[in-house]
Amino acid sequence: MRHLSSDNYKYETLSVTEPHQYVIQVEFNRPEKRNAFNFEMCRDMLDCFNKLSEDGDCRSIVLSGAGKGFSAGIDLMVLAGGLSGIETSDVARRAFAINKLVWSMQQSLNVMDKCEKPVIAAIHGAAIGIGLTAATACDIRYCTEDAKFSVKEAARGLAADIGTLQRLPRIIGNDSMARELSYTARDFSAGEAKEYGLVSRVFADRDSLLAASLELAKDIASKSPVAVRGTKVHLNYSRDHSVQDGLDYVRAWNAAMLQGEDLMKAAAAAIQKEEATFDKL
Repeated sequence: MRHLSSDNYKYETLSVTEPHQYVIQVEFNRPEKRNAFNFEMCRDMLDCFNKLSEDGDCRSIVLSGAGKGFSAGIDLMVLAGGLSGIETSDVARRAFAINKLVWSMQQSLNVMDKCEKPVIAAIHGAAIGIGLTAATACDIRYCTEDAKFSVKEAARGLAADIGTLQRLPRIIGNDSMARELSYTARDFSAGEAKEYGLVSRVFADRDSLLAASLELAKDIASKSPVAVRGTKVHLNYSRDHSVQDGLDYVRAWNAAMLQGEDLMKAAAAAIQKEEATFDKL
């Protein structure tokens, strides 16, 4: 495993490594705080994923957590300090300041959804509050048998405002269950997460989880980066638009992309593979 020693990927709250060629692992690195989000982590996430999106040496990304869990959510002491640091008592001006604060936190996770490279969440232990939000902003989610999830915000006196309420119902496709989980703020297990469609696979422990997540990322990285990027673009676009809008957009996109060299190379390789298979029959 190669640590990316460049100053471009040096962060206080994240560890960024390259386990395989074109595969980048980004790890929440505040284990002493159970990887709770503070403002610095939000800034680090935004910077890191914006750079990875443009990095030609990155084709797929695994997001994981150091220590005992994925992320326990927001660092409440830091959040309280940020709110108390707003130096005005005027309600309207405080509202503007809080709006800006929440917007910046939203962007720190939206950046994974907008990243041109697929992001695989490898979740072990707790994925609580904004930790769950981070998972829902990823393309694919794997977890361990001991993983625990919660839309915790209602139990803390607020509506979740970083993205869970917007993404979770779309991911699980069950509005009733999404509302149950959000209103009650109850914990739910890896088995439930698999049943609801939040995660696609469950593993016995963290080692097997990371091995499978990195193998998946390696497989994705072996494909044409043009094809994978286009696939993510159109899956996201179709998620947010009508079927016809999606068809129109992909038709316009592929009017250019079908002329690319990646398609020609892939087609030639497929023909060669098919011919070899037929020769063995």
